[in-house]
Amino acid sequence: MGRIEIDETRCKGCGLCTTACHLKLISLSKELNVLGFTPAVTTNREKCTGCALCAELCPDVAISVFKDK
Repeated sequence: MGRIEIDETRCKGCGLCTTACHLKLISLSKELNVLGFTPAVTTNREKCTGCALCAELCPDVAISVFKDK
């Protein structure tokens, strides 16, 4: 199992991570962040496999992936 953390202050809402997640666990928020963007948010975090595709595609380096043992 894995988990991701999204730094909402760095995210510019490009949506690349939403297309990268094959489990569809990432979506764009309806709320604006402090910079006026709609950041990515996670849903159903417990289903994350930790594949890190979302983090690899993030141009803002706003996603950290952790593998749980």
